[in-house]
Amino acid sequence: MKKLILSLFIAACGLSATAQKSSWSLDPVHSNVKFTVVHMMVSEMDGSFKVYDGKVEASSDDFNNASIDFSVDVNSIDSDNDMRDKHLKADDFFNAEKYPKMTFKSTSFKKVSDKKYELIGDLTIRDVTKKVTFDVAYNGTQKDPYGNIKAGFKAKGTINRKDFKLMWGPVTETGGVVVSDEVDITINAAFAKNK
Repeated sequence: MKKLILSLFIAACGLSATAQKSSWSLDPVHSNVKFTVVHMMVSEMDGSFKVYDGKVEASSDDFNNASIDFSVDVNSIDSDNDMRDKHLKADDFFNAEKYPKMTFKSTSFKKVSDKKYELIGDLTIRDVTKKVTFDVAYNGTQKDPYGNIKAGFKAKGTINRKDFKLMWGPVTETGGVVVSDEVDITINAAFAKNK
């Protein structure tokens, strides 16, 4: 009987150790946040955000069912044109003065195949929160030359900007839109395991 109790105790300790959570912090030097819209229905315009932060809480080595929080400083928007950036920060779009941050909080992170995941969560832009989905590629985990453990991901998704009150939308003489409603988002994120 004592042996059985001891075995159960050892097994329980093993399960507890396996299920121990790990926390990860974004490595901004090796990450980027980009977006793409169609301009005048004929060309793509790319932009990015320069300031952002994120964290991951994982209970397994493969990150299945991990929880993810991400935030972006709207005032760091960079479309390679100062006048356009000023307009994007204005009330026609983000109203960065009143709503300086975009946030994302995951509700689900599920493995679809070996390195592919589906990320679902609540995205807040301005004062609007909506559920969005990203396709995520897990690029693996490696130890860097300084002994830090890094994990890399690439997330891609599309949102309708007008769902988030980014409403500016003049039309051309032929009836086409100047800026597409759909915005493609790409996030390359490296995370460092907290020690």
